[in-house]
Amino acid sequence: MTDPTLPTDPLEADLRGFFAESRSRSERHGTHYRALWDALERAASGGKRIRPRLVQLAHDGLGGTDPISARRVGLAFELLHTAFVIHDDVIDGDTTRRGQPNVAGTFRERGLAHGADDARAALWGETAALLAGDLALAAAHRLIAELDIPATRRTSVLDLLDHAVFVSAAGELADVTNTEAEHLGIDDVIATLEQKTAVYTFQAPLQAGAILAGADDHTVAVLGRFGRLAGIAFQLADDVLGVFGDERTTGKSTLSDLREGKQTTLIAHATGTGEWPVISPLLGKADLDEAEAASVRRALVQAGSLDQTNRIAREHVTLALHELDTASIPGPLRDELAGLARSAVERMR
Repeated sequence: MTDPTLPTDPLEADLRGFFAESRSRSERHGTHYRALWDALERAASGGKRIRPRLVQLAHDGLGGTDPISARRVGLAFELLHTAFVIHDDVIDGDTTRRGQPNVAGTFRERGLAHGADDARAALWGETAALLAGDLALAAAHRLIAELDIPATRRTSVLDLLDHAVFVSAAGELADVTNTEAEHLGIDDVIATLEQKTAVYTFQAPLQAGAILAGADDHTVAVLGRFGRLAGIAFQLADDVLGVFGDERTTGKSTLSDLREGKQTTLIAHATGTGEWPVISPLLGKADLDEAEAASVRRALVQAGSLDQTNRIAREHVTLALHELDTASIPGPLRDELAGLARSAVERMR
């Protein structure tokens, strides 16, 4: 089976072309603006490119004949992802990503190098990050608006992008406000996962690829339901790895979610157990150290919260696979998507 998370060379070429053109346009607006586009390109580099790959999978698997449009839509969803990542770092107050300065960190350092004090340099960083995210978001919409396809299909894909932005904003807001909730149920957490990640990462790209291929409404709806369920499973796995993972493999700190007090299914389940008095004083502790994090992990295991989260993820994978059991999804595409869904829980082992 082809690995659906592998980067695609044509997409990398498209990204390079997009940023080369944008840097050229930026030249007349000064060196800082050029540097902003350089930082934005670095923010878009790397990653598994799963969103473009899903657009391509659905388009090709359903007999699509417009690979150029599929690539452009894939690029649009990748830029949308870049915008969300940059804005998410601003919300979290992060100035690094994967051990390197992000857009905010890059421009904070730039501000200091140009004589700004700490407060002004921080403003440089936050301003640059907000603007970079806005530029990526605007570019995603423009790429789809300029597609040379029938107007009804173009409008449908634009509607998917608009819906993805709309619900992702709701999920991002809930992710922040949930940290102050006295008790958040597991269903509430899963709803936030669906809004913040599943829709724009899985559901919308698959549906966009199907629309480009001329699929009927039933097929588009099936892929949407599959994408929603698989996307939730992947995010549940990410939440587990954010606490129990190997930082060398994931590239993500196993302390940051606990320090932030992030409301995950792990935490939602643990609140109703006898281990909560151990976890509660440490959750959201800004200077949480590794020994304290280890205590939280032991308590989450003892409470059964890790097992429960794994079980919920497996249930969502099973439901996602059930959605594929229809004649409207060709066998090869069904196999690819099934493998993708199963890989969500395999990451948790």
